[in-house]
Amino acid sequence: MGNTTQRKREDPSKPDAKVLQEKKAILISSLKRRYKLQYDAIQPIPYIKDRLYCVDKVFVEGGTEIHIVQGATREIEGQWVRVDSYKDIFTDPRMKAKRRIIEAEAGYGKSTVALQLAYDWCNGVKDSPFKDVEILILLRLRQLNSKISIYLAIKLFLAPNDPRIKSTDIKNIIESCSSVKVLLDGYDEFPDRDGATGSDVERIIMSNQFKDIDVTLTTRYLPKDYDKASTKRVRLVGFDEKARDQYIRKAVTGEDDESVAKVKRSLKANPILDDLCQVPLIFVMFSHMTHEKTHFQKFKSVTEFFRYMIECFHSHLSNKSLAKSAMAYIIGYAVKYKELSKVAFEGLCGENQQLSWRKDGLCTRLGQGFCQHYIAVGILVEEEVSAGTNEQTSATDIQTRTDIRFYHKLFCEWFASFRLVEVVAATRDESELENVLDKVDPFNLQYLYRFTCGISSAVGTRIIEYLKSRKDGDKFAILCILEQTGKVDGIKDTVRDLCSKQVKIKYDDSKLLQRSTIQLLEIASRLDVSMFIIENSLIH
Repeated sequence: MGNTTQRKREDPSKPDAKVLQEKKAILISSLKRRYKLQYDAIQPIPYIKDRLYCVDKVFVEGGTEIHIVQGATREIEGQWVRVDSYKDIFTDPRMKAKRRIIEAEAGYGKSTVALQLAYDWCNGVKDSPFKDVEILILLRLRQLNSKISIYLAIKLFLAPNDPRIKSTDIKNIIESCSSVKVLLDGYDEFPDRDGATGSDVERIIMSNQFKDIDVTLTTRYLPKDYDKASTKRVRLVGFDEKARDQYIRKAVTGEDDESVAKVKRSLKANPILDDLCQVPLIFVMFSHMTHEKTHFQKFKSVTEFFRYMIECFHSHLSNKSLAKSAMAYIIGYAVKYKELSKVAFEGLCGENQQLSWRKDGLCTRLGQGFCQHYIAVGILVEEEVSAGTNEQTSATDIQTRTDIRFYHKLFCEWFASFRLVEVVAATRDESELENVLDKVDPFNLQYLYRFTCGISSAVGTRIIEYLKSRKDGDKFAILCILEQTGKVDGIKDTVRDLCSKQVKIKYDDSKLLQRSTIQLLEIASRLDVSMFIIENSLIH
């Protein structure tokens, strides 16, 4: 027999501690370089591509609310409570959890908050909840698919150019860290959302993976399945007057009081836009465009404002090119514009919403020149996504492809509205109309409805009657009527009819329904319409 004291054998699957530390440093450096590229590329006006901002120079605190369910027997019985800062999402004792979901409508700044947190981490911002975090992982879910692991996704999109780091190294590094935070941005744009695909993303939101790691998901709507018991909910509710003033001074005019007053006058002259300018994305574009122009016209509706904005995109590019080529665009691309509207409509209203398309397929359908023009204008955007890659793919064979998406979902809704006008106009009776519109959720696609009503009065009238027949649709119909008339006086009878019933605002109403109801009450007050009863009922 040999020595009874057996020498402890090293586990070959365990990486050497020194090597692991070196690789961790390499990964952290790669992450910070990648995040800096992203947070230094904020583009307030998409068609001005040479004017980029650091997120910290333009970030302004919008309204943030947390969902409190303490003492409630059902999750829906909780209430939304306003907090002071995005930092409270992570520091408020009531938000102590390993899973958080940040909900907000399109344009409310979910991705901007994620980038601000990335800035905080990269720069060690003193009062940030991310200051002392070892590793921050920020992934844009629209770039992923269910076939690749989360570790391979990190390699592919956050550390693609360093051959010293493999996906297995990333797994070992994350498991060795004492503090890791993960931000998964845009679940509503994840290609395999709400499907039983067995993806890592699905396992993470169900707390079956990264169970002990702090994970925050941003999304327009709640996933069908998530770990409700372990997940805290947050929602972003947009810009109030204070936030607007702060943004104008911080990112547009500086402390030039006269210029600040000019932007505010433009907004005051367009009261119809007040609701839309709660949406940070739109207010940001509005304030920059107002500041840039000597004269800024008045708008009667959101549709009119968006039409003007799209014209600004095209005219900016036309001013940089020859007038002849601009005219050639108008003549040559008119038919393709209709085809783009079909693409947008099919994407939004299909069984599984699609917000990006393979570049080669879209260019075949629309034409290479048309696609490149709309990319140059800023309405369409190219983005690298994963393709044909799985865990067995070697680092040298990792594949990506280029997809094309709209600059923002609101732009997709704008183009889709032209197709919806055609589809509704082609319906022969109310049964056919219902069959079409029942597949288009107004509380998920509110601007698609509003734009459609603003583009065609005849189609809008039929849509409004349909909305009035839906549960809670009558209040939203007010916003669509305003798109048609642009005048509050023109809807007095409708307001009087709605206010003859009991008017309620509930905690669990969508933000759209709450805003629609508040706008109804404001219009009723302006028109001196008496109420049957109003319950001050941010009730359960």
